[in-house]
Formats: sequence, structure tokens, C-alpha cells
Amino acid sequence: MMRDRFWETVPLDEMTREEWEALCDGCGRCCLLKLEDEDTGIVHYTSVSCRLFDGETRRCGNYPLRRQLVPGCVVLTPETIEEASEWMPASCAYRRLYEGRGLAGWHPLISGTPDSVAEAGVAVRAPLTPEYEVAEEDLEDHVIADDLIHGEPI
Repeated sequence: MMRDRFWETVPLDEMTREEWEALCDGCGRCCLLKLEDEDTGIVHYTSVSCRLFDGETRRCGNYPLRRQLVPGCVVLTPETIEEASEWMPASCAYRRLYEGRGLAGWHPLISGTPDSVAEAGVAVRAPLTPEYEVAEEDLEDHVIADDLIHGEPI
């Protein structure tokens, strides 16, 4: 059972598993492959999705086994949020709470509907290419505009 408006009063490391999981807004951005510029450290998102990504639900197609099936998959926890926040979009609820910014008004916990993420223009949308269809050396050809990922929605 989740506490009422828990995200406003409960520190990330004191949330129950159910509360932690409820923070995910279902935007799907974390399931996009990313490239880091070795010179600048800037992370660039691509339109290439993880092989387990389900574009219709914008969720992992095999969440319980994701680490076994995709060895590079990051399991986000209160212990890993500091390092992971460097590549997470500014709109991400985990990052927002970690940075003390609170949830966005379109977040499903606030709006009461999972559709609010897409309506706000935050959710990933087609066309996405599954990673098994793109050679690693061709990932640069799939970089998308940084402001679509790192900026807040209008």
C-alpha cells in the first residue's frame, strides 16, 4: 500500500518498493540507447530502443528478467540514482525528486492518468528502431535532438 502523496514527504531511500516503482512515469526515455561524447561527456539519446522495450506500453517487455537479458540495463535504486541521473532526462520523476524539484504536473501520480505523459509530449513515440536492427557503428545516425530529451516539455 502506498502512502498518500508519498513523493512529497518520503525520502527516496525510505520508499517502499511499490512507491519506488510508482514513480516511473512510463515515458520510455530510459529505454532508448544513448551515446556519450568522450570529449565533452554529453549524453546523446538515439531513436533506437532496447530490445525489450514495448513501444505500445512504453515499458520493459520483460521487467523481472531485464538484467539477465540485457546485461547493460541499469537497475535504478536509491543507491544508483546519483550516478544514473547524469544520463536520465530532466523530466524523469526519479531525477526530479533526487534534485529536489518535485513531480511534474503531468506525472500520472498527480494527473491520475497514465495518458498524461503522452499528452504532455514527454513520452517517446514512433518511429523507434529496435536495437537488434541497428549496427553499433551506425548508432550515431540515429541521434535525436537533445532538447527533446533533456529539456522540460512546453
